[in-house]
Amino acid sequence: MRKFDAALAAVTVVGVLAVSAAFAQTANEVYPARPIRLVNSLSAGSAGDRMARQFADALVPRLNQKVLVDNRPGDGGNIAALAVAKAPADGYLLLFSSTASLAIQMTYGAGTLNYDLRRDFAPISTVAQIPNGFFVTPVFTGDTLQALVKEAKAQPGKLTCASSGVGGLLHLTCELFKKSAGVDVLHVAYKGSTAFLPELVSGRITLAFDNVPVYVPLVNAGKLKILAVTTKKRASVLPYVPTTAELGMPQLESMGLFGLLAPLRTPDAVVKMLSTASVAALQQPALRAQSSKDGVDPGGSAPQGLRDQIDSEISKWARVIKDANIGRE
Repeated sequence: MRKFDAALAAVTVVGVLAVSAAFAQTANEVYPARPIRLVNSLSAGSAGDRMARQFADALVPRLNQKVLVDNRPGDGGNIAALAVAKAPADGYLLLFSSTASLAIQMTYGAGTLNYDLRRDFAPISTVAQIPNGFFVTPVFTGDTLQALVKEAKAQPGKLTCASSGVGGLLHLTCELFKKSAGVDVLHVAYKGSTAFLPELVSGRITLAFDNVPVYVPLVNAGKLKILAVTTKKRASVLPYVPTTAELGMPQLESMGLFGLLAPLRTPDAVVKMLSTASVAALQQPALRAQSSKDGVDPGGSAPQGLRDQIDSEISKWARVIKDANIGRE
């Protein structure tokens, strides 16, 4: 019995030492020691998803580690955000998301969210800006923003504006347009952009706002009209299209803004390494050339730059939600 007890004690000690050694190795490993995953709140095939994958590839040589993209779309970005907010703060699970959409959720989803964008995340870097376009059906006879506004004022409530869902960026851009132009346009919510696109092409819907790159082939083929882009500068893929600011409506500004974030307590050294690697990756000539071809403007900033962007977007869309009296159904 004593020999058995001694043997058992020896095995126990060895086991404890092995576990302790494993923990020590994990704690002292040089980051990154294993693949990093970017949890993407955008669906596969979208302009944001293509940017995420280009960005991930550009990070690989700078981190000497695999960087994988894990798509978890849905619920206005909340599914992806919650997954990362509750993950271990070790730098191996990061959030790639539309900061505009998450900023909207801070007001639209107030009281229902299980995370806080400002308190549960450590900003790493801005990643990209994708311009939104003001698209109208080819059935509309006018070719200018002024003509559409005139038509909307002449027939209040008759023109329709499609979006991919109540409370999303496209819906709120519709509301921002209504306020900026002083018009009454009927909002119609669909389950995603792909659902309303045939309606827009056929003329059953009058207008919609969405990321420019996806619509370029339709515009070039004459199947859709674009009256403006809702950004400060013109879109590289449609340089002949004016901005809303150029057309006298500077307050109508809306775009896809994308950033990289980590769980809040991620070590400062890891956040700094990821930020430095992100800025370098986004300056890579091949990535910038492809981004320009796709109609995407690469970002790249220190963590504070993304923090400032988030704060600005939260304030901006909170005002739109309040003015339009939009709430969860």
